[in-house]
Amino acid sequence: MFFANEQRDIVRAENPGIAFGQIGKILGERWKALDGPGKVPYEAKAEADKKRYELEKNEYLKSAA
Repeated sequence: MFFANEQRDIVRAENPGIAFGQIGKILGERWKALDGPGKVPYEAKAEADKKRYELEKNEYLKSAA
């Protein structure tokens, strides 16, 4: 998600008038083409966001009980 959010506007600028589905296809191809070290920052952001979500969810569930 973080990679796609960062790259989406770039893909649109490089391909004016591109269809929504094609944007996703190009983003997927670019993600697949990244090497392991290139993916690390995005995977780290995703892991941190997942932890944040779990903490917030647990706090919400405690307060709702």
